[in-house]
Amino acid sequence: MRVVRNPSLTIGVTIVVAIVVAAIIGPILVRADPISIDLADILAGPSRVHPFGCDALGRDVLARILWGARLSLSISTIVVAISLVVGSLIGATAALAGGRIDNLVMRGVDIVLAFPGILLAIALAAILGPGLIDLVITLTAMGWTGYARIVRGEVLTLREREYVLAAETLGASRSRLLMRHLLPGVVGPLAVQATFGIGGIIGAEAALSFLGLGAIPPTPSWGNMLDAGRAFLLVAPHLTTAPGLAIGFSILGFNLLGDGIAQRVGHRA
Repeated sequence: MRVVRNPSLTIGVTIVVAIVVAAIIGPILVRADPISIDLADILAGPSRVHPFGCDALGRDVLARILWGARLSLSISTIVVAISLVVGSLIGATAALAGGRIDNLVMRGVDIVLAFPGILLAIALAAILGPGLIDLVITLTAMGWTGYARIVRGEVLTLREREYVLAAETLGASRSRLLMRHLLPGVVGPLAVQATFGIGGIIGAEAALSFLGLGAIPPTPSWGNMLDAGRAFLLVAPHLTTAPGLAIGFSILGFNLLGDGIAQRVGHRA
């Protein structure tokens, strides 16, 4: 049996697992309070007690990085889950309905996609205001369209398969066709899209928090850590290096994982 090498999947899984484990057990192992102010450690550099140093308020950077990982992974997972469900239902409904409904839905999708994603997110975040709930709403509003397009295209293709035509001939309802015969066939493409989506949402959440439109300080967020540290780039570069590397490795890990899943799905197909 020929073994197919997939380094993207291996490296991606390794990075993602490391980030998830750090987010889950890191705050338990690192006892420092991420929001506790210690004036004696203001802008302290990396040391044995504070491996990543301290920020302008004397807060432990490592603790804030780990709690920020929890926030980023939680927000991205929630947003992707909601976007996937909403987009899949809209795309599948449009494909099954066809005609005017399909055209109307897809023109709406095209209108949303006509706006650059991050600019749309900034506009919505500015209207709704900062906060985690509003952040989820903002990111979901810009994220569901990709899933809708993928599901619609896959469903239109799968509808022509013999087993779907047979089920339809035997009187299967549209809901049964959708849940039992069509949606299972789009699991692979959706998994790829969702994995890439998590990486994209992590970057978008950090960007909005950097602009003051995401998590409200003192809540630890990689984006607002970058914002707070940019005034001290020359005297305390660790304030921006640590969250910047966290964002970069997280996005890299999920992108490699998505690429690996895409290769695996394509090989099996």
